[in-house]
Amino acid sequence: MKKLTITGGIPLKGEVTISGSKNAAVGILPAVLLVDSPVTIENVPNVTDIRIILDILRSLGATCEQNGDVVKIDPTGVKTFIADNERINRLRGSYYFIGALLGRFGHAEVVLPGGCNFCLRPIDQHLKGFSALGANIVEEYGMVKAHSLHGLVGTHIYMDVVSVGATINIMLAACKAEGQTVIENCAKEPHVVDVANFLNSMGANIKGAGTNVIRIKGVKSLDGGGVYSVIPDQIEAGTYMIAAAATGGDVIVRNIIPTHMEALSAKLKEMNVGIDEYDDAIRVYNKGMIRAANVKTLPYPGFPTDLQPQIVTLLSLADGESSVREDVWESRFQYIPDLCRMGAEVRLAGRSAIVVGGKRFKGTTVKCPDLRAGAAFVIAALAAEGKTDITEIKYIDRGYCNLEEKLRTLGAFIERVEVDEEHI
Repeated sequence: MKKLTITGGIPLKGEVTISGSKNAAVGILPAVLLVDSPVTIENVPNVTDIRIILDILRSLGATCEQNGDVVKIDPTGVKTFIADNERINRLRGSYYFIGALLGRFGHAEVVLPGGCNFCLRPIDQHLKGFSALGANIVEEYGMVKAHSLHGLVGTHIYMDVVSVGATINIMLAACKAEGQTVIENCAKEPHVVDVANFLNSMGANIKGAGTNVIRIKGVKSLDGGGVYSVIPDQIEAGTYMIAAAATGGDVIVRNIIPTHMEALSAKLKEMNVGIDEYDDAIRVYNKGMIRAANVKTLPYPGFPTDLQPQIVTLLSLADGESSVREDVWESRFQYIPDLCRMGAEVRLAGRSAIVVGGKRFKGTTVKCPDLRAGAAFVIAALAAEGKTDITEIKYIDRGYCNLEEKLRTLGAFIERVEVDEEHI
């Protein structure tokens, strides 16, 4: 096992380049199963989730080559619709294999997904969409089995709740279905748009991605092949922006789409953090005392739930009392006790966290409960007095590419250390 050891108190300064979007890539790579020829995907982050997806694709019969941030996939050898690779239940995004295999074969049998277990996250909206398209769904022995004896047929689907995963999954299943599919009340996140753009570049006919109504005209085949580049990672960018603010630093975050960061940039400006925007970069710098603010997570274009732990960490350093309401995922405050052990003062009231600012973090040992909580602990450790050990960093590795190297270029003192499990 390994841990991160961080000695804090050093303002981050310099430039950092953001990797491709993990959330987009975990949708795009399974979508390659729908394509009839080899595909090259660029700007793919080299993180654990991506390596698991490539392993699953290989187990299905695809040929996958990874060289840095470029992945070449030939799906023509895939002959099975059963995805029972033992690593599937370690990955939340494995549910995209249901939509992709269902779209390719009209059948899919996939082990139920895993990933970060910070709250109950059912896939009922996914299954509702597949059923509406004509698939018969059975859940048994830890697997989802979806079968369409007569082929998928386009239909009208209204989603009861806004769900990124269900929106993408239904798109995958519907893009080769007969006729037109209309999805209402769908998610608008940038990675939803990126998956739709990828499918369109391969020959699909998807319109409306980025709005609350998506229309899909089924096509017989996706034979586009060629090259596609994944968008920059909105959440990785936000994490570095918040880290710069928390340490009182001055950082230029490059290879981003500034419009994707508007909710965070506006909140940081409100908190008296300096923000300068450029065509593909944002500079974040210290302007003095950070002010308290109220935050409410919402589906895009609202404040991202995946930046909630990080912003709570920053608000712990602010002047005054703040409130953070989590309106996307319930019970996403499992990290709070360890953050308080580092010096934060946070009390929970239902789906809200009341953050008493003006605190200073002090190094200690903390354990990651999930991916974004791990990022919050890294930010707290960077701002803390003394040394912090962060364990269970397998969660951080799921979504942050070259974290230590990027932070070291900004002046941070961070090491990855081997540790005996009995000493954790």
